[in-house]
Formats: sequence, C-alpha cells, structure tokens
Amino acid sequence: MRSHRPTVAYLQAAPLALVFLLFFVVPLVLTVIVSVWDYNEYQIIPDFTFNNYREIFEGCIADLPALCVTFKTYWSTVKYGFLVWLCTLVIGFTIAYFLAFHVRTLTVQIVLFLICTIPFWTSNVIRMISWIPLLGRNGLVNDALLGLGLVSERQEWLLFSGFSVVLAFVHLYTLFMIVPIFNSMMRIDRTLLEAANDAGASGWQTLTNVVIPLCKPGITIGSIFVITIVMGDFITIGVMGGQQIASIGKVIQVEMSYLQFPAAAANAVILLAVVLMIIYAMTRLVDIRKEL
Repeated sequence: MRSHRPTVAYLQAAPLALVFLLFFVVPLVLTVIVSVWDYNEYQIIPDFTFNNYREIFEGCIADLPALCVTFKTYWSTVKYGFLVWLCTLVIGFTIAYFLAFHVRTLTVQIVLFLICTIPFWTSNVIRMISWIPLLGRNGLVNDALLGLGLVSERQEWLLFSGFSVVLAFVHLYTLFMIVPIFNSMMRIDRTLLEAANDAGASGWQTLTNVVIPLCKPGITIGSIFVITIVMGDFITIGVMGGQQIASIGKVIQVEMSYLQFPAAAANAVILLAVVLMIIYAMTRLVDIRKEL
C-alpha cells in the first residue's frame, strides 16, 4: 500500500500542475524567447539578440547621477506600488481587526464581508469612471469643498493626478489585503489575548506584541497580491492619471499597440524580475507556509 501512495499523490497533483504548466510556465518561456528576438517596422525577426534589453537601459549610465527615463518609469511604478500597499495595509488591517475581534456573530461578519465585496460586482472600468463625476473640476467633491468654505477655488489635483491613481487602486484592491489578514486573525488563539490582558498589557501592546506578529503571514500574502497587481497595471494609471503618469505597465501596453512585441517582452521580463525580487524579500522575512 505504501508504494502506491507517491503515485496517487502525483496523480492528484497532476491536473493543477498541468494548468500551471500551460497557463504560466509556457507563456513565461515564450515571453523570454520573444524578448531576445529582433524586429523592425514591418516584421518580427526570430533571432538571438540582447538589443531589446540594451535599448531599454541605453544612456542610463551616462545620465548618472540623474535618472534616465527608464529608471524614472520604474521609480514611478515602485512609488505608486508602495503608496497603494501602505494604504491598503492600514485600511485592510483595520477592517480585518474590527471583523475578527469586535464582530461577535458569524452572520454579521458575512454581511460586512459582502459589503466589502460590493466594488467587485462591477467591472474595473466602471468603478474607475465612477470617480470622475466625484473628483472632477465640477464634481461633487469640489462643490462640497466650496460649499463648506474649505477652499476658495476648485481643486485640479483631485482628478487625473497621483492622488486619484492611488485612490482608485485602494478602492479596487483593498479586499485583497483584508481577506488574508482576516484569515490570520481568526486563527489566533483567543487565550493568548486573554493572557496578555491578564499580564497587564495595554491594547496597543497586545496589538504590537501578539496580534501583528501572528498576522505576518496574512500581511505578506495580501502584500504579494496587491503589489503584483499594481506593478503590472496600466488601465487604472491610464484612466485615473489622464495618460500623464508613467508606469512600466503603460510602456508595455504602448509597445504592444505598436506591435513592438520583442521590446514589450523585454520590459515584461524586467518587470517580472523586479516583482520577483520584491516577493523574495518579503518571503525571506516571513514564512507564508504557516498560512497555507
């Protein structure tokens, strides 16, 4: 019987492994292959060349200590990724903490979770467009600020700016942070909180010394979800940034629209490498296998 167990285990894992192979490994390999092909105005030329990578970073060394266009684009992408991650972490942790420790009944937890999923009932484009009549120059937010006397003139920075980009990202992806953190909090043994309280720990000390350390796997998983989505996004930045904010996802989209697939593939490989380095750093700090 024992000799058949490894075979059964492999058979059980085969369907998922096949899906992973077809929809992740094969496209990734093809992207890497295309990234070393050559191209011109009329065709893609199967070849082996690093010109696509060279062109991406061309002039970057000469421009030091100033940043070249490529580094500025990556810096912009990483900056918005960090800002969105920080905002979603604070909001997601707060909501998850409230649901886990202040909502006592399962029914109310389910209802509140359904409320959190309301943004997912419509497409991303509709959710983004819904901010335009609110944040625009003649939008409701500007009308409210003027009506309350908080500003003397209409504010231009509310829409088609970095603020609107971060706001839209937070609106779209906070749930990806809430769910894994909430899952971690529900696994915390409540007797640990009682022991901390009996030992005289304040609420803040219990939070920082008990709750947050035990929630690190959930925080890491949520962070991976948010960062990987935001780093590759180009629709939200394009719509909410008014096509004025640079991101590497937007660069890849523009290159593909001009049929420059090898250049787009090279940028995609570099972006993947950057994201993988960020994920590797996070997984080195926290063992997410405890959450799986």
